[in-house]
Amino acid sequence: MGSPVSPIIANLFMEHQEQLALERCPPECKPAFWYRYVDDIGEAVKKDQTENLTAYLNTVDQTGNIKYTSELEQNRTLPMLDVKMHVTEEGKIKTSVYRKKMHTDQYLNFESHHPLHQKIGVVRSLLDRKDAIVSTEEEKEKEDQHISQALRRSNYPMWVINKAKKQQSQKDNKQKKQKQDKTKKNEGNKMVTIPYLQGTSERISHAFKKRGFSTALKPHTTIRSVLVHPKDKLSTEQKAGVVYQIPCKQCDRTYVGETSRMLKDRITEHECDVRLNTKKTVHQGTT
Repeated sequence: MGSPVSPIIANLFMEHQEQLALERCPPECKPAFWYRYVDDIGEAVKKDQTENLTAYLNTVDQTGNIKYTSELEQNRTLPMLDVKMHVTEEGKIKTSVYRKKMHTDQYLNFESHHPLHQKIGVVRSLLDRKDAIVSTEEEKEKEDQHISQALRRSNYPMWVINKAKKQQSQKDNKQKKQKQDKTKKNEGNKMVTIPYLQGTSERISHAFKKRGFSTALKPHTTIRSVLVHPKDKLSTEQKAGVVYQIPCKQCDRTYVGETSRMLKDRITEHECDVRLNTKKTVHQGTT
């Protein structure tokens, strides 16, 4: 857990498991369709074979570490991730957006200190999800109304919502080609990340763009930067890889040194050398 390759390995293992499961599945409980995303599976199986299929799937992994559970449709609907599947009277499946009961429809508030394009991006992401998931025009209209109401509660004015809709409606093959050409043209551009300060960052981004630089905006102050401090601050003596100076107490000269070790260890060595050299000088002077 926590490793960057964990999702990849988990998905490869699940692909191997489902391949074995579907190849060896008894004909009487074999699913009519099977769609999996990571460890969530949407499937169609005969009603009297649900328990048999679940029992069979739990025998696929011989180690017993992979356990399958089933959730039956209710009122001819079944959720899977953020998709809600509906079985129509004709026996076909239509899809809509699924939201859990505890979903609050709270999105980035329009009055928050963020660039306008990020706020429009919130609207665009909701509209894109609607087009990707909802399968019928009737449900798309309902989802469109739900999105508008939720955004208005987050203080989004209608002109922003309409602007996002206009941008979305203009996505056609010509624009895709232009975007691809522009991407190829700007592949050599350099990227600059700057903190976002309303009114100032926009002008800086515009100036960078004229000179062939792309800009990415980031929040100046975040909750993480204010509250989270994973490491204690090191004292000067505990720092390593430093340049230091030691003034002479008997003249106006200063010794400048560099060390890759902790500063306190190097200072201790200097003090030891001074003591040894002082004793040696005194001994020589008395002989």
